[in-house]
Amino acid sequence: MAPADNAFEEPTAARPFPRAAAATSPESAHGSREIFSVSRLVGSARLTLERSLGVLWVEGEISNLSRPASGHWYFTLKDGQSQVRCAMFRQRALLVRAAPRDGQQVLLRARVTLYEARGEFQLNVDSLEDTGEGLLRRQFEALKATLEAEGLFDPARRRGLPTLPRAIGVVTSPTGAAVRDILHVLARRFPAVPVVIYPAQVQGAGSVQQLVAAIEAAGRRAEVEVLILARGGGSLEDLWSFNAEPLARAMARCPIPIISGVGHETDFTIADFVADARAPTPSAAAEMAVPDATVWRRRVLQAAQRLVRAEQQCLTQARDRWRWLTGRLQQAGPAPHLERLAQRLDELERRLRTALHTQRTTQARRLTHLQQRLSAASPERRLALLRQRQAVLAGRLASAGPRVVQRARQRLALAARTLDAVSPLATLARGYALVTTPAGAVVTDAAALRAGDTLHIRLSVGSVLAEVRAVQK
Repeated sequence: MAPADNAFEEPTAARPFPRAAAATSPESAHGSREIFSVSRLVGSARLTLERSLGVLWVEGEISNLSRPASGHWYFTLKDGQSQVRCAMFRQRALLVRAAPRDGQQVLLRARVTLYEARGEFQLNVDSLEDTGEGLLRRQFEALKATLEAEGLFDPARRRGLPTLPRAIGVVTSPTGAAVRDILHVLARRFPAVPVVIYPAQVQGAGSVQQLVAAIEAAGRRAEVEVLILARGGGSLEDLWSFNAEPLARAMARCPIPIISGVGHETDFTIADFVADARAPTPSAAAEMAVPDATVWRRRVLQAAQRLVRAEQQCLTQARDRWRWLTGRLQQAGPAPHLERLAQRLDELERRLRTALHTQRTTQARRLTHLQQRLSAASPERRLALLRQRQAVLAGRLASAGPRVVQRARQRLALAARTLDAVSPLATLARGYALVTTPAGAVVTDAAALRAGDTLHIRLSVGSVLAEVRAVQK
């Protein structure tokens, strides 16, 4: 019988019990009897169950499992005699590693309650795990608490891993995939480091004893500087050998630092808490055990370069100090002082010779200059210059007179020709006449004359006085 989607609801906070709406006055209607409504009765029963029982661990078989689209799980938990209805809401169901199935024997952590809408007794499930896994989980938690109380998980007891181990030991199955992954990573990252395999069974009967024996053998032989305890992923049952107390105590006694690389990143074992370092996978444990050869090689090269530079700097400083001390030794003796005095004497002699030569040169140059000035200021020289200038000016005057007269004549002839060309007399000589009034005004228009006017006519030779007889316009 699968419940409907709305068969259960997430429990709400406790609320006060309302009196029945129909019972207006219980005392008046039924005397002193107290009447419960159905909702008040169911609510009171729910509170009683929740307060008295609280959270319980319940084991049983799942049946009638329903998983609607809301993400909630509804099922019946039963055993040989009884059954109870259960609800696991979406927020809790998301935390379950594997979805349950009908017929599965499970261990529940649940709160006892009533579904008030139907008045049905049910369990609100907080966690769900397989019965076998749940037992192992409880054993795991108990052993973890014991070892933690003893201080085996104390971070202060963990040892640091060597930067570059002389050799690496691997405790694992020689035929498993984990050892191949580890060897591949070690060969890729730092192939120069040797690897020692301590074979041991990692699952099943006798595996714990073999793992303990391998760790103790590695500690006795002391041929490696770090141990890798490794196994591939699996279920809690598959990894149970690494949750054994003898193995945890053997790891705590081992004088060699141990890296735990058991399972996948989400898997945790007791060995992870006891180990000096925990890696999420066997490959990651191998990466933690050795540095990257490329990075190491680059660092070594940089260190070598710094060493060479430091050596060169030391040699340079020593050479400079030796030269300085040699110089001081030479300066402390009389020879350098005498050499400096001799050099100073030579310098003064050179400067004296240079000064005498410079003085003689300057005086000779000044004497020459004074002689030139005296020669330039002599009256005889000035008279000679004046005579020479007079001769030049006389020659220039003699040659300039005829040229001036000639140019004047040329200008006069040109002016005469120009005057003759524009003279009215020349026009009259060509047969024209100049007609004027007695007042001297030139007549240019016949309309300005009248019959009887007197005109003065100027000819090329002589003039005529005439009277106007008629005017023609």
